[in-house]
Amino acid sequence: MSDEPILLSTREGVATLTLNRPKALNSLNRPLIEAIRNALRALAKDSSVRVLVMTGAGRGFCAGADLASNEFQDGVERTAGESIGHSMEIAFNPLISDLLNFPKPVIAAVNGVAAGGGVSLALGCDIVVAAQSAYFSQVFGPRLNLVPDMGCTWLAPRIVGRARARALALLGDRIPADIAAQWGMIWMAVPDDKLTSEVDAIAARLAKGPPAAFAKIKTVLEAADYNSFEEQLELERRVQTVLGDTHDTREGMVAFLQKREPKFTGT
Repeated sequence: MSDEPILLSTREGVATLTLNRPKALNSLNRPLIEAIRNALRALAKDSSVRVLVMTGAGRGFCAGADLASNEFQDGVERTAGESIGHSMEIAFNPLISDLLNFPKPVIAAVNGVAAGGGVSLALGCDIVVAAQSAYFSQVFGPRLNLVPDMGCTWLAPRIVGRARARALALLGDRIPADIAAQWGMIWMAVPDDKLTSEVDAIAARLAKGPPAAFAKIKTVLEAADYNSFEEQLELERRVQTVLGDTHDTREGMVAFLQKREPKFTGT
């Protein structure tokens, strides 16, 4: 297998980004973070890519930060806490922001452990499909005397609710994929040998969809966390006004009336 920090392939409008540090359970070090961020920037601009799939090489999805890494040091003398804050500022926080702001649908194919920041990386995707052998664990508090980061204190309560988010953070228990699906933490858990085929099927459906609408769906849903109900209604109105004048909306309406599948072009 290649020594590159990520593996990237594209087929029929679907880009697959594989975290490629299997011996370290794809834990996040500086080269891996930079490679992911560079890929996200490039894929965002590539009109031939409609969907992104993110997964991990080997038996893990992502085990969070690489605690053995010193690659974030830059010669400036800092305390241990200041070093952690510095790495978050220059690498971990920008990574999760780039993922959340990626303008195309992102599917997380969680093939194994997602721990620490790996949970955030999964939850930062739009659709999460996990193998039944996979599990999610926030070990920051009970094991490391730290708080969940990479946005997990923002993401988890919104996804699983206050009670479960607090128990996850305070106890650090392993949450099996089946339970995560029952909680609404992920979209679905599937048998290990069905993970690739299930994700491929979802990605293929999304790749045929209207890219402008998908991008707006992401931004409108994100805005709902900050808007009042009336503000959200107005945002929906403005977005529908813009999308309503596009070729893809006209095509969708005609196809619906003709009882056929629409052919979206991205225009």
